[in-house]
Amino acid sequence: MSSDQPSIVLAAFEGWNDAGSAASDALEVIADAWGAVPVAALDAEDFYDFQVNRPMLARNEDGVRSLAWPSTKVSVATSPTSGRTILLVQGIEPSMRWRQYCEEILAVAKAWGAQTLVSVGALLADVPHTRPIPVQTTSEDAAVQAALDLEPSEYVGPVGILSVLAHEAQQSGISTMSIWAAVPHYVAQAPSPKASLALLSSLEEVLAEALPVAELAEDAKAWQRGVDELAEEDTEIAEYVRQLEEVKDTSELPEASGEAIAREFERYLRRRDPGSSR
Repeated sequence: MSSDQPSIVLAAFEGWNDAGSAASDALEVIADAWGAVPVAALDAEDFYDFQVNRPMLARNEDGVRSLAWPSTKVSVATSPTSGRTILLVQGIEPSMRWRQYCEEILAVAKAWGAQTLVSVGALLADVPHTRPIPVQTTSEDAAVQAALDLEPSEYVGPVGILSVLAHEAQQSGISTMSIWAAVPHYVAQAPSPKASLALLSSLEEVLAEALPVAELAEDAKAWQRGVDELAEEDTEIAEYVRQLEEVKDTSELPEASGEAIAREFERYLRRRDPGSSR
């Protein structure tokens, strides 16, 4: 299916921007489901300190060893409903030459006609694992803010490659928006399927596409049961979780608006549509 719609870039990076590997795992779900094909790779020698991000030895099914270097790849997929071209930028946050790194990624994006960059990240936060994972969608682009009723981020301080890439993209004329999930800091280890699921739910709205999340939803339930069991075995953690729940429940109004219900219903319809991806 062809589409006249401009391409969209989805970007996630392992490391500082990717608590619990939630963002990179979310993009991997899309890449696998939509059969993303690699079209470009950045030269690892230019951007990585191999004493920080070391190459990895692995064996294949035949027992042959191979060496994998840290890298960043750009893959292309086609969204099944709209036929829109989706570029997926996946890799490890670089150690150096961030401006050049961003220039090379954006050159590939522009070559594929991309007009929008969606940054996908995850951070550690004081949130309870028993409640829905908070996801914040923001944009520094006035046009995107107006079109999607988004607010700019209020964060100031040190940033990772996602923020730098978004800044450089906006400076070059590409619209930008960011989607971040908050991962409970007391279960920071990867994977974090509940956070990945929350990010994919937000990406469904942005892309207006159903995503195959059934298996991940089961993983998220298993993850929550596992964390529940750990909390039950440690009274201090259990008490801390209860405190976080109380803060969460008293500081936020329940999301039961007509708009929220409509979004959930639209997502349900996309998933049950026989023509959509599962």
